[in-house]
Amino acid sequence: MFQIDMVERCKANDRKAQIKLYRQYCDGMYYVAKRFIGDPDDAEDVLQESFIKAFQKIHQFKGEVTFGAWLKRIVINKCIDFLKSKKERFQELNENNIHIVEDDDWSVEDGISIDEVKAAINQLSEKYRLVVQLFLIEGYDHREISEILNLTETTSRTRLLRGKGHLKELLKEKRYGTGS
Repeated sequence: MFQIDMVERCKANDRKAQIKLYRQYCDGMYYVAKRFIGDPDDAEDVLQESFIKAFQKIHQFKGEVTFGAWLKRIVINKCIDFLKSKKERFQELNENNIHIVEDDDWSVEDGISIDEVKAAINQLSEKYRLVVQLFLIEGYDHREISEILNLTETTSRTRLLRGKGHLKELLKEKRYGTGS
């Protein structure tokens, strides 16, 4: 009940409650932002903007999900907005006519560390990296990803499949030294 009480106090504009909630979630949300943005300073800026928005919109929090999940969605959306503003706009491909074969095998060869996988994910182009991060690291499904990125579920599935293919190639290059 601590969290619900804290949120209610934040809705009443209780600054001490806001500080407690901020301290409880700032580190975890910073790492979410950093995974998307990469640059620590930009991630910190996005994090601050996310908390400002969360406290401005806290009256919209209805408790249907945990406060952390609600806040994480705000942070991810702010990250995507930041990335879009840096790039100006995503280039959309018409991927609606492609038949997608689901492949749930995310295994990698022995000897490849989680840090190497994360580094390879960061090398993916933005449109694939965002979907792979949202699916694999953040745990969102294609319906949620399509809502967050404003694309169709088919496009989400296609980008995940292609991103996974690119990721496996990057890891293969790393493993066998055929990359740059």
